[in-house]
Amino acid sequence: MDAPLIEFRNVTKRFGSRTILDRVNFQVRDGQTTTIIGKSGTGKSVLLKHMIGLLSPTEGDILFRGKRVDEMSRKEMDEFRSQFSYCFQNNALFDSLTVFQNVALPLQQTTSMSKKEIDDKVMERINQLELSEVPHKYPSELSGGMQKRVALARALITDPKIVLFDEPTTGQDPIRKNAIFSMIVHNQKRFGFTTIMISHDIPDVFFISDRILVLYEGQIIFQGPYQEIDQLQHPMVDEFVKSLEHFQDELTGLYSRKTFNKVYEKAVSHKKPEETLTVAVFTVNDLDGVSEHLGHAAAQEIIQTLAVTIDKHLGHLGISNRFGRDRIVTILFSTDREAAERLMENLARDLQQRGLTGSQAKNQAGSYSLSILAGLAEGKAGEDIGFISERARSRQQEIARF
Repeated sequence: MDAPLIEFRNVTKRFGSRTILDRVNFQVRDGQTTTIIGKSGTGKSVLLKHMIGLLSPTEGDILFRGKRVDEMSRKEMDEFRSQFSYCFQNNALFDSLTVFQNVALPLQQTTSMSKKEIDDKVMERINQLELSEVPHKYPSELSGGMQKRVALARALITDPKIVLFDEPTTGQDPIRKNAIFSMIVHNQKRFGFTTIMISHDIPDVFFISDRILVLYEGQIIFQGPYQEIDQLQHPMVDEFVKSLEHFQDELTGLYSRKTFNKVYEKAVSHKKPEETLTVAVFTVNDLDGVSEHLGHAAAQEIIQTLAVTIDKHLGHLGISNRFGRDRIVTILFSTDREAAERLMENLARDLQQRGLTGSQAKNQAGSYSLSILAGLAEGKAGEDIGFISERARSRQQEIARF
């Protein structure tokens, strides 16, 4: 296996008598999204600053593609740092520069691009972050949320290989929060960079994360996929998992994955093994295409409206959960396939009549066709919901087009 992109080996950081990081060990893989979670004041930002070289460890080693950073030549160190971009928690915008000038600054300082090339690229990023109405305004004239998007545009302007995000969605409403996550993953796919993020936005951030790092009292106590986090026996994990039980997905208002699974397990525990249930899987077809043509915020509005419509028609008969960025799964208890098909017909009719696009999508110029897919599958009480969902997904057909 190739060497990790970034590796910490027994990294300790002390400030005077305070130990912030205590023998930290973890790896970051190329092309993945790694999210660091933990309580406030546990050293998450200190960890991030070590990755980019803003801080050096008191003890231990940091390796980049298998080579110790402290053994790099000056040329190698410059090349190493040039591959990073950092989106600061407090945005770190220059008050004396306009939005356009803030975003353009890294290109002006680190490239030999012509003025026209810089102008074109800056406007592209500004439009992607839905800042097209404010390029000539100053940071002090913008809301906190809009300042955050300017900082994101500046972080992405140099097409970095690795982007470090320190709480990128602080102060955002659910639609903008998920729009920023959507923007991050969309651009990650487009440009192939590696994302390392600190975030408290649970469970939203899990939809885009390949790996989770849990930092507790200066140590990494878990690293791996979110689905495996509750396998670790540790007080912090117990507390973390318990805290998720009452979370709702803030964007859709649907059950969190943890609560969804618990409600399902409790419901089927009272049923006979041969009793059936029906699972419906809904997908916004080509969500990345929707985001690109209508904007990331518009795409999140569409998911939100779809969730509200599903809950309206099916909520009294079952439970629903957003299983991914573009997918909602509904379990219909005591509902056979024939009855579920009639419900789906009514739901599809309502979708087609009401429409899905909100104010964000309507503000976009031009036209774009989007569709909603849905599929049904029956299963036995107690059967793994993932297996039933996959059968339903494989049977999806278009139920509405806009």
